Amino acid sequence: MAYGCAADAVDEYLRLGESTAISCLEKLLDKGEERGFPGMIGSIDCMHWEWKNCPTAWKGQYTRGSGKPTIVLEAVASYDLWIWHAFFGPPGTLNDINVLDRSPVFDDILQGKAPKVKYFVNGRRYNLAYYLTDGIYPDWATFIQSIQMPESEKAILFAQRQEAARKDVERAFGVLQARFAIVKNPALIWDKEKIGKIMRACLILHNMIVEDERAGYTQYDVDSFTQLEATRTSQVDLTYETDRPTNIGNLMGIRNSIRDQTKHDQLKADLVEHLWNKFGTNPNYGL
Repeated sequence: MAYGCAADAVDEYLRLGESTAISCLEKLLDKGEERGFPGMIGSIDCMHWEWKNCPTAWKGQYTRGSGKPTIVLEAVASYDLWIWHAFFGPPGTLNDINVLDRSPVFDDILQGKAPKVKYFVNGRRYNLAYYLTDGIYPDWATFIQSIQMPESEKAILFAQRQEAARKDVERAFGVLQARFAIVKNPALIWDKEKIGKIMRACLILHNMIVEDERAGYTQYDVDSFTQLEATRTSQVDLTYETDRPTNIGNLMGIRNSIRDQTKHDQLKADLVEHLWNKFGTNPNYGL
């Protein structure tokens, strides 16, 4: 998920086995289901890091409007603020959609290397996990946004739950900047490659701290995950996609399934019903 490759491809240098990667994915799906979003594996957004000493020749490329030069970080964060995907380097003139067009976040799906995911929402089966986003992201099958100006009680509940869960990535950015002042303050280095190494180092240290804090999980947390495993509707196969794209036609077919607006609308409508059935009698439960 972090590098757009098969789970066992990192065995040699990260010492992270395939079964461990699958287990992590299952935990993400379990937590998403507990919060009312089956099939959700995190929230995605972008953060800008000001580049004070941006070379003069590049300032027009990295400056939006009358602001200051910035470099963009795209990240996916989970419920515990672990950053699963990071893409750093696009110039600050790009918005979230332009960054997404350059991002490798869906490369594992496009290349047929992603684990197979199956889950049910409102009695309907889905096969693509999704991220929670803000309103700028497109209506793809892999993105679920909130509802602007909700009117019905069901829509209001959905917007409340979606916006609460989507804050995970915003909180991750806030914690990252609070922990590492070098990321919060403008970058003073001229070399963009060195700035990228600093950002990656901060992200790695951030995840190490999050992982260390997981050691403080209580028995309640363990029992909660155990109970979810027994009742989950989401499933992750231990095998990977076998129909890897062999030509541009197959690749475009997978790309179209990711960007399927009809599937997005259906999933969003099913999630509205699912959340109402799950939390309608107690809308503030778990928030």
